[in-house]
Amino acid sequence: MNTKHHFYRKNFMAYLRQKKGIILILLLFFLICARIFYLYHISTDCLLFAGSICFIIGSIAVGIDFSRFCQTRRKLQEAMQTITVSLETLPLARTPLEQDYQQLLELLHTEQNRILTETAESKNFLQDYYAMWVHQIKVPIQAMRLLLAKEEKNSPLNLELFKIEQYVEMVLSYARLKSNSTDYVIRRLPLEDIVKPAVRKYAPMFIAKKISLEMDPMTATVLTDEKWAQFMIEQILSNSLKYTRTGSIHIYQEDPASLVIEDTGIGIDPADIPRLGERGFTGYNGRIDKKSTGIGLYLCKEISRRLSHTISIASQPGKGTRVTIDFETRTLLAE
Repeated sequence: MNTKHHFYRKNFMAYLRQKKGIILILLLFFLICARIFYLYHISTDCLLFAGSICFIIGSIAVGIDFSRFCQTRRKLQEAMQTITVSLETLPLARTPLEQDYQQLLELLHTEQNRILTETAESKNFLQDYYAMWVHQIKVPIQAMRLLLAKEEKNSPLNLELFKIEQYVEMVLSYARLKSNSTDYVIRRLPLEDIVKPAVRKYAPMFIAKKISLEMDPMTATVLTDEKWAQFMIEQILSNSLKYTRTGSIHIYQEDPASLVIEDTGIGIDPADIPRLGERGFTGYNGRIDKKSTGIGLYLCKEISRRLSHTISIASQPGKGTRVTIDFETRTLLAE
């Protein structure tokens, strides 16, 4: 009741402000009429009778107009509370000025739809192009892999080819992640079964850089998407290997369902940590390296958000970095 009373009181004040010009003119007419009645010595009863009739008719007219004013404002406020506003929900235009405003809105609405359609088509074209490019580039990569089959897995040529493959996979993952048809397969999996393939994949890099690996047994079962979870782990391992010159990388589980990847690398500037995962942000280490794009951590953050996991990073310059993936899932595929 109080809300309704407040609504009408607020709208009545707005109505008076909108109609103040007409009110002042009517008041001026009333004063002129009163002056004429006074000059011609017309009785007060006649003045009161005429004034009463004008007041009653005016009150009815004001009441009807104010009711329409409130209905129009209520419909506009309801329309503003929705994310997508349809022109059909807007109140009926009663004056030429309101009709002009609605025509302008229709033109803007049409132009907005055109721009959105063109943007969506352009986005779909780029995604299709990225996917086609990735699949085409995989052919010469596989050919190079066959030519290097006799080479040791940790040979310089094989390692460089491995890096190319990872960059290609990153581009494909980026395109898939931006697509509306991303194929998530959510199921419960042993955490160890997700981690081991990623570690095996990067084994040649561990051997080539002479970085020792410590991997503790894991007992947790997590609810996630296996493909995307492995991608996150691979990206974090890639960063750990890139910025660890000597020492080790330790992978272990923290209860109830968290994975920790801890290295003895160069560490991260504390000022950079809050911005890690922003698209295009590389931080101090990335600027020194001059080859980092920051896209890997950005993809990890985006994937974890969609799967309702969380990634936290703790680091000390010169001592190493600790990355934790919390697989506790609350709301899957959050957009």
